[in-house]
Parts: sequence; structure tokens; C-alpha cells
Amino acid sequence: MLLKFCDWLVYGVLGLNPDSHFGGAVHFFIYDSVKIILLLFFLILIIGFIRTYLPQRKIKNWMGKKGISANFFASLFGAVTPFCSCSSIPLFLGFLEAGIPLGVTFSFLIASPLINEYLVVLMLGFFGYKITILYIFSGLFIGVISGVILGRMKLDKYLVSDIIDKRNNADIKEESYSFYGRIKYGYQESIAVVRKIWLWVIIGVGIGAIIHNYVPQEAIQSIIVKTGIFSVPIAVVLGVPMYGSCAAIVPIAVVLFQKGIPLGTALAFMMAIAALSLPEAIMLRRAMKIGLIGIFFGITSGAIIITGYLFNFLQHALF
Repeated sequence: MLLKFCDWLVYGVLGLNPDSHFGGAVHFFIYDSVKIILLLFFLILIIGFIRTYLPQRKIKNWMGKKGISANFFASLFGAVTPFCSCSSIPLFLGFLEAGIPLGVTFSFLIASPLINEYLVVLMLGFFGYKITILYIFSGLFIGVISGVILGRMKLDKYLVSDIIDKRNNADIKEESYSFYGRIKYGYQESIAVVRKIWLWVIIGVGIGAIIHNYVPQEAIQSIIVKTGIFSVPIAVVLGVPMYGSCAAIVPIAVVLFQKGIPLGTALAFMMAIAALSLPEAIMLRRAMKIGLIGIFFGITSGAIIITGYLFNFLQHALF
């Protein structure tokens, strides 16, 4: 129905030529923008409703345990929180001050921007369910393994002194909801998130529409040919200094993939922007010394690069 409406609007009302670059770009822009925003709204509402049933005090207790199970739960909890890399930091700081092991808090910080409801919606809409499911598992794996490695390196000494002083004092308050209150919470969270990222959706889809309809496939492919096997780490290096919402990055990544960039390279670029950014590094300076920030960025980048190569290897099996 939405596709037919876009056809009617772009090619009927606006009278654009469906065979022209401009007509195709406008159709791509309107259809994907509306589709993604609607999917975002309804999925976030449902996830927000479900999240009200999560016992907050138990979450703190589970994340405070030792062992890889705590890292897994932290990554899983991060996956159901609709945060970008910078938005995850306040909750990350709260976990630190609550005395939760450093490696476990890093698992949350890594997984939270890599996997969240609106990113999953975007990937379902653009890449399909096979790649989305594999991406979710790979994001959890990156969060768990990176957190375990960071935790075993005994890096607490690199935290700033006031964070160390507060490690055992913070507490997480329980909230109770009626059934209507749960629906209201999901609705309010959905509205808040959509208001926050709708512009990123439009910008990302707009850039994707331009690339999709105007950038020759040969130009994209020539870049990959020149970088060869190093395309994945180069994509990560290019992505880390950038900052943007996945709502803007996913449409660009899928168009680059359609233009000939290997799947893992496109996803590595997207993951680097989602999980690591210079604004995030600046905000983390509030809690840790520069050395720890560098170690965190290095290990996470390495995990993303490995994942990118894995997706490139599996690309033919996924299509």
C-alpha cells in the first residue's frame, strides 16, 4: 500500500519520470523515509512496553556477577536500550558508580549502540532478516568478547578518582506501572526517540537516494579494488572519527553495498560510526583516563574488523 501511494505521489501527482535519476531518487527518498519512521515508531512502542517488565534491581545484581554470563547479560540489556554511543554513557557511568565490574559495563557500552530496536528495524527494512539476525548475534559477540578482554586486563586504575569513590554508592530505583502506564511509557519513549532521530533518518535516506541513483557503480567498485583486502580496516578507520545515528548510517551503508562494496566492509563502516566516535571519547574522559579510552577504542575496533571480514566471507551464503 505504501509503495503504491509513493508511486501515485511521485509519478502521478508530481509527474516525475520513473526512468530518470531524479524521479528514482525522489521515490527512494519518500518511500524509505516513511517506511522507516513508521517501523521505528511501532517497534519502539512495543519494546518500551516490554521493557517496563524488566526488574531493574535484578538487572543490577545480574550485571554485578562475575564471569562471562554477566558480560552476556550486559550486552543483552544494551541491545534493548535505544541509545547511540553518546546516549549510553550516562547509564554506563551509573553502572560504574554502582560497583559493577568494568568489563561488564563495557559490554553494555559497546552493545547498546550496535544493537537497538531502531537499528534492527532499519536493517530489516534494508538488508532482510538473514543479515539482521546474523548482525544481532555478531553485535552481542563483540560486546561480550570485548568486555571480557577489557575486564581481564585489570584497568580499574585508569578510572578517575571521583568515579572510584562512588563505585559502591549508587542504586537503581524500582518503578511500578499499571497496564495503561506501560503502554503510555512505550508511547512516550517511541515519540521521544522518533523526535530525536527523524532528521537523521531523512538525512541518511536522502544521501542514500543520491548515491543510489547518481553514483556510478563502477566508481564505487574501483575504490574497493584499490583497497582490496584492507577495505574493512580502512572502513573502520574512516568511521571512528565520524559521529551519527544509525538511522542516518544504515541507509548509506546499504546503498554502498548495492553499489559493489562488500557486505562486511559496509557493515564495519556502520558499526564503527555507531559504537565509536570522537564525541563519545570526549564524554568518556569524564570517567576514565586517556589510556583506557585508547584501549577501549582499539579492542572494539579490532572486534569490528574481525566481524567485517566474517561478513565478507559469508556474503555469498547470505544471498
